[in-house]
Amino acid sequence: MTDLKSKIESGALARAGLRDSDGIAACADVIDRLRASDIETVRVLFPDQHGILRGKTVVADALPSIMANGMAAPSTLLLKDTSHRTVFPVWSAEGDVAGGMRGAGDILMVPDPDTFRPLPWSPHSAWIICDLAYKDGSMMPLSTRGILRNAVAKLAADGKALVVGLEVEFHVFRVLDPRLDHAGATMPAQPVETQNIAQGYQFLTETHYDVMEPVMDALRRTCQALGMDVRSMEVEMGPSQIEFTFDPADPLTHADNMVMLRTAVKEVCARQGLHATFMCKPNLPNAAASGWHLHQSLIETRTGKNLFMPEDEALSETCSRWIAGLLAHASEGCLLSTPTVNGYKRYQPHQLAPNRIAWGRDNRGAMIRALTGRSDPASRIENRIAEPAANPYLFFASQIIAGMAGLRTGRPAPPPVEDPYDAAATPLPQTLAAAVAAFGASELYRSELGDAFVDYLCRIRRSEWDRYHLTVSQWEQQEYFGLY
Repeated sequence: MTDLKSKIESGALARAGLRDSDGIAACADVIDRLRASDIETVRVLFPDQHGILRGKTVVADALPSIMANGMAAPSTLLLKDTSHRTVFPVWSAEGDVAGGMRGAGDILMVPDPDTFRPLPWSPHSAWIICDLAYKDGSMMPLSTRGILRNAVAKLAADGKALVVGLEVEFHVFRVLDPRLDHAGATMPAQPVETQNIAQGYQFLTETHYDVMEPVMDALRRTCQALGMDVRSMEVEMGPSQIEFTFDPADPLTHADNMVMLRTAVKEVCARQGLHATFMCKPNLPNAAASGWHLHQSLIETRTGKNLFMPEDEALSETCSRWIAGLLAHASEGCLLSTPTVNGYKRYQPHQLAPNRIAWGRDNRGAMIRALTGRSDPASRIENRIAEPAANPYLFFASQIIAGMAGLRTGRPAPPPVEDPYDAAATPLPQTLAAAVAAFGASELYRSELGDAFVDYLCRIRRSEWDRYHLTVSQWEQQEYFGLY
């Protein structure tokens, strides 16, 4: 152990100030555990701007060096849209390139020892998640994991901490055709052909759970082996639709859990001939939209008191102001909660999804659902705005940024709604283009995240919107091809 610590202490990461004494000890402990195990390879990963895990796989003997010095990765990984196209002019002498990363040079992956996980579906392998830095050791401002760390730190400086609980919906289908033909290898790839593993529209029906139990059991055991505190596994409304819920945790833990969940579910299912998708609204007959409901409460760090717990039937002052902040900045933060073209097709009335910026008491049609009660230590709110494809680091950061803005202004929440789909509240953005415009014009997010990051994310999402709306759709073909 002493030799390990000495090697890490003398490494490039420690010299750059990216390893403190606790971090050095944690790294040495991971290496000791690795050497005592049967693990042969380690997948060294980081969450990109879309919340997708990317990285490289190394042999186990290489991990000590990576813990000490980090690992290089191409900077263009941070400059791609969801089709994996690089949308910045990295090969041009002219034009803006986010982060100054012209020429597709390297960034530095800095492993976080707390995220080391042996993989239950691949026992000879393990994961470790990284933060990102420039090669000189300075932190990377485009790292979404770093953005969440900064938001959590600002809240901590105010004597508060956010606690979040996850409810995540997704689909699992049986693969009929994996589309491995050459014609299917487009960018992005052609979607696989699937069929349901269970019929739907029998919400929480026991017999449907039993049909899906083998899949749910495999996914539950995987999550538990990865250290995730699963609370429930549920049959959702739509065909082949599932919901997993998790016990409350701090934002960084659950953001890491979310990217691990999405990746683990897809990989475990793929090995069984299944296709799992966290796409919000698949273009399949009778498919239902999937949402991501984020429970949240605010804790006073000095006392541990739940600041959302009211003393009477009204909202607590802190909870009311926090809700007011989330509502006031919902439109401009929608790009962080709903970052895809597809996600905006969920905002439909009378489908248990919000379509307006409003809150209600235990109302599943409202954007914010307040679940607070006098002297109830579990008092919390549930934000139902997000799609399950959202980058969790950015989504959680958006809640902290908007909530803290509400605390600063001191304005209470507006009255609750009972008719969330008919209320005179402001509609949520209806398209990704509208969300990009709102985010780009946001004084709050430019102040908190910086102009460079706001412009960077807008450019990536705008490129996706451009590819979408410039593509001739089946609707257009049907509407005009025969008429004119």
